[in-house]
Amino acid sequence: MDSPDIMRWILGGSFIVMAIWTLIPDKIKEEETQVAKHLGVFGATLVTFFLTEMGDKTQIATVALATHYATPLMVIAGTTLGMLIADVPAVFIGNRFAAKIPMKLVHSIAAGIFAVMGLLTLFQADKFFK
Repeated sequence: MDSPDIMRWILGGSFIVMAIWTLIPDKIKEEETQVAKHLGVFGATLVTFFLTEMGDKTQIATVALATHYATPLMVIAGTTLGMLIADVPAVFIGNRFAAKIPMKLVHSIAAGIFAVMGLLTLFQADKFFK
């Protein structure tokens, strides 16, 4: 088995593991709720957002823009505004429909998509499109 085949099996398996994991119900632990109690909703969101966004492609793009242009405040303003434009609608839509959308259905659909992606990867579905 050569390197691309190994990578294909790892990727396909990862998709299938993610499908299974998506079906496992979330349990909020007591220590996770303590962050919101101490910092409030704003602080908990700030900490969570910071931890999840560290090292992602947006941060790398921001660093690249800041090194290219000699105006770091404008880069900060641009990235902040861009994130707000992307995230504000998601927050309002999520808030509006949170009680109306059954989370079990959302998890099932997501798990199905991950499973299909895993199977397509394992069975090399890309070869059918060449």
